Amino acid sequence: MIDLIKNLYTKIGRPLNFMEVCGTHTVAIFKHGLRGMLPDGLKLLSGPGCPVCVTSIKDIDKAIAFAESKDAIMTTFGDMMRVPGGKKTLSEAKADGADIRIVYSPLDSLKIAKENKDKNVVFFAAGFETTAPLAAGTISEAERQGIENFYVFSVHKLVPPALDVLLQSDDVRIDGFILPGHVSTIIGSKPYGFVAERYKIPCVVTGFDAQHIISGIVMLLKQISEGRAEVEIQYKSVVNPDGNAKAISFIEEYFEPSDSYWRGIGMLPNSGLKLKEKWRHRDAESVFSLDVPDYPEPKGCQCGLVLRGVKMPNECPMFGKACTPDRPIGACMVSTEGSCAAYYKYQSTA
Repeated sequence: MIDLIKNLYTKIGRPLNFMEVCGTHTVAIFKHGLRGMLPDGLKLLSGPGCPVCVTSIKDIDKAIAFAESKDAIMTTFGDMMRVPGGKKTLSEAKADGADIRIVYSPLDSLKIAKENKDKNVVFFAAGFETTAPLAAGTISEAERQGIENFYVFSVHKLVPPALDVLLQSDDVRIDGFILPGHVSTIIGSKPYGFVAERYKIPCVVTGFDAQHIISGIVMLLKQISEGRAEVEIQYKSVVNPDGNAKAISFIEEYFEPSDSYWRGIGMLPNSGLKLKEKWRHRDAESVFSLDVPDYPEPKGCQCGLVLRGVKMPNECPMFGKACTPDRPIGACMVSTEGSCAAYYKYQSTA
């Protein structure tokens, strides 16, 4: 397959940039040393598909404010604990006395709410389309059980609108997309159709082992060599064009698109999910009035350029020096799915 990639690339005869959107793909590519197997002119860029990395400073600060308010318990997935806010992380807020608890499922938050009826339990709902149905289903269950002290702080992000904005940037040059398998399991492949139709850029939804990714690269090169731009599915065992109808119905019942701020990138229209008016009594932002100050991105941090595929992690002057996984300055160094953290760990195979 590597030989086929080299032959196809030679036939095309020009430099190419492929972007893997998903953070899990980024880790797999580094882990298996795939970049080093490819022709010199075929470059793999990491995209904005790490939910931890794109959660804004202000949203972290809001989560901390919820946690530090009276009679409150904040629940969150563990990978959000070390993301830098304006002054501290959730982990540091917990050390300072805030009641912040790590959960493995939003449903764990319901159990905590039932056991602490005198507390307001807020679930920090971060992630892409993959996790949104879980949050929606948990709200449904809270309604069914009459658990009134459960709320959701939604910072969910949507992948297709982010790709649209990315492709409108003058400094971004992408010749093909390796599309996220997890997100596409939920939404299917059709929502990416505009990438091929409007921008004439080939796309392939791939799985996460080395052979899946290599197969996806072969499929992208075949499209380019044949002058095609389509959305194809390599990950057919899991993904279909229409996605998961049940999961999509949960999202559409409880959420609606909203403008959302992506860390390092900025405000992107209709790229987030907020609770619909019918469910605002479960929306922590609507129920609890909290005002937090705005803090700028860390000076010198180039996570935004990394997330947009404009720079590689090691091109940031802080990388591996001021900013390491033990002392992260930018969000891309915090998560195991972050481009900088993956590059730091596997840079010998990059």
